[in-house]
Amino acid sequence: MQTLEQLRESYRLRSIRWGFYWALWCALLWGLWYIPGTAVWYEKPFVDLGSSSTSEYLMTAAVITAFSAIAVLFSLYVWLGVLGKIGEYGRTIRRFRISKWFYLGAIFGGPCALFGSFLAIGYVGPLFAAIAALMYPVVGASLARLWYHERISQRAAIGIAVILIGGICVYVPGLINELANPSDSAWLGLLGGLMAAFGWGIEGAIAGRVLDVSDPDVGITIRFTGEVFYWLFVIMPLIVIFSDYDVIGLMLASLSFWPLIWILLAGGCFGFCYVAWYKSFPLIGVGRGQAIAAFYGIFAVIFIAIFTLTLPEWYFIIGLMLTIIGGTLMFTEKSIMLEIIRNN
Repeated sequence: MQTLEQLRESYRLRSIRWGFYWALWCALLWGLWYIPGTAVWYEKPFVDLGSSSTSEYLMTAAVITAFSAIAVLFSLYVWLGVLGKIGEYGRTIRRFRISKWFYLGAIFGGPCALFGSFLAIGYVGPLFAAIAALMYPVVGASLARLWYHERISQRAAIGIAVILIGGICVYVPGLINELANPSDSAWLGLLGGLMAAFGWGIEGAIAGRVLDVSDPDVGITIRFTGEVFYWLFVIMPLIVIFSDYDVIGLMLASLSFWPLIWILLAGGCFGFCYVAWYKSFPLIGVGRGQAIAAFYGIFAVIFIAIFTLTLPEWYFIIGLMLTIIGGTLMFTEKSIMLEIIRNN
């Protein structure tokens, strides 16, 4: 018969491994999301407006992001229904001292990060968008350390650093090429990449704190409830009031077969990606969860290569090797070193 200490060690080991599994599942779905997230730009009416003026382009990105948020929320409601957690969702959303943090995270993860990612996809391309946000674990881990003293071991820090260096190896050559041959509004795509990195990093740090006292499945649904509210009742009405464009007409024109198919596929990928992301934080911490989820950059480039029949450049291979090495360093760390220790 196992002793109490052995049972605790076994439970800790299972929790840590499941944290890594959830983070890797997040990375896979996140990488896959860039396929429908890019394809929707090539459907009418978005394909026409995306190549017009800067203001029309921003409006198009806003409409796509708003519809994407709705699709994610729909998939999460289905998920909660399957799990039988609708009642828990209602109880948690009424407890404002908890739900307010998810609403705050929605601001950084939606109008900042997701919108920025769509900007990067539309103006620079999916490869750039996928890799541009790879710096977000640095933001999340730094804030987690600052806000609630989440400790990261030396081995985990080295693993994070190696993963980020791998992302930089993939990102920098494309950025240098873009800077050497700039387009009129390419800065919007570059800005979008930075918005994604900072937005998802900040959201992860916020979620890592509030998930100590709430259920991840319920929490992520509340977070997207907040984002849909922001888009439909704050941002889109402001665009209608202060712009001359027919935003409502564009939204209605978007309700055709192929745009809806791509948006629903993107919503499903991103919804369950977010579920896995949030589940990993309480198990292995924000810094480690975000670093392992940063594998999404590798998966994204692989999926893009498969669907576009475009082979990756040599620097992608280097980035891939470094990312695998960094993840292995973290995954093979002793379980006792992976406990989440916070000084409250």
